[in-house]
Amino acid sequence: MNADKSRWDHPSRWDQEWDLPPERHLHFKDVLMQQIDQDRARESAAGQEPPARRRQLLRPAVLLPVASLALAGALAVTLSGGGDGSAPSTGVTGSGGATAPSAPASGASVTLDRIAVAAMASDATPVRDDQFVYVRSLALSNTGTFDGPVRLGKVPHERQIWTPQDPGPLKTVGWILETGEGAVMPGQMIPIEGGDAVTAGIHHPTYTWLASLPTDPDALLDLLHDQVRVADGESREQAVFTTIGDLVGETIMPPANAAAFYRAAARIPGVREVPDAVDAAGRRGIAITREDAGSATRDEWIFDRRTFAFLGSRSYVTHDESRGITTDTLYGSSAVMQRTVVDRRGEEPARARS
Repeated sequence: MNADKSRWDHPSRWDQEWDLPPERHLHFKDVLMQQIDQDRARESAAGQEPPARRRQLLRPAVLLPVASLALAGALAVTLSGGGDGSAPSTGVTGSGGATAPSAPASGASVTLDRIAVAAMASDATPVRDDQFVYVRSLALSNTGTFDGPVRLGKVPHERQIWTPQDPGPLKTVGWILETGEGAVMPGQMIPIEGGDAVTAGIHHPTYTWLASLPTDPDALLDLLHDQVRVADGESREQAVFTTIGDLVGETIMPPANAAAFYRAAARIPGVREVPDAVDAAGRRGIAITREDAGSATRDEWIFDRRTFAFLGSRSYVTHDESRGITTDTLYGSSAVMQRTVVDRRGEEPARARS
């Protein structure tokens, strides 16, 4: 496979020093996972405990809006929730082939405006600097190898993340806990290392920082264009689109700021509407998508048709000549099941009904 022409794992947009090109993430993930499996086999045979340093390896989901700046974290990034349920959504068969959306761009603008209006009307949830944003989601990810076809896991695993709101500077910018089949190091609380200490900002998006952003969509779009990192082969528009998806997917922000992000997204060229989409929990909704020719990927944000609440996301590879992929192939899906504020890292609130 030509690793320079396709992207199989969706990296976090918050990398600074160790940001890898998106198309390299799956390769490094597979190398890393194979090494972990080999090490575990050797340690099991020798009766040894895994070394403590392995706890630094993590696998943020597509919806992870925090830094993964340390090299170990960057190598372990895989898509689980771009941010991931049930079976893949409409039009996806086998490895995830699907028909590309055909709705006109104007339809996406109208829908995003409705989503913005709903966000503006939602109740505010203030978050103190000494608290944590807690998000519980389901993740369905690619279990195939770098050299093989895309294979989605049959059962989604659960993912919990605690994001500190301390403006920093911080070296640990979150903690992640995954359980179930397909989870990496299930049951272990894994710190998300930020490498060099980072302060609140696009690489450490706290509630207070998000509240400070402009609510004029054009001004917000200009800010994002200036601050996002663009991977090799990716357009700046796609980097901005993905950044917005990460932020609205796994942060808590004031209603006016959420509305501004959706209205800014409506101004990104190439944004389209998908009339029917299904998240990893099997919930059907309407989606907003953008395909990026340079990185050969297409990302979707899924919303409830009635309330316009954010449900989850899906990510596709759109072509790969070496594997004969000529149509959209689903390689990851997510479903946000609960989002709230807690006072301590590791605190699990009462399970919300979805």
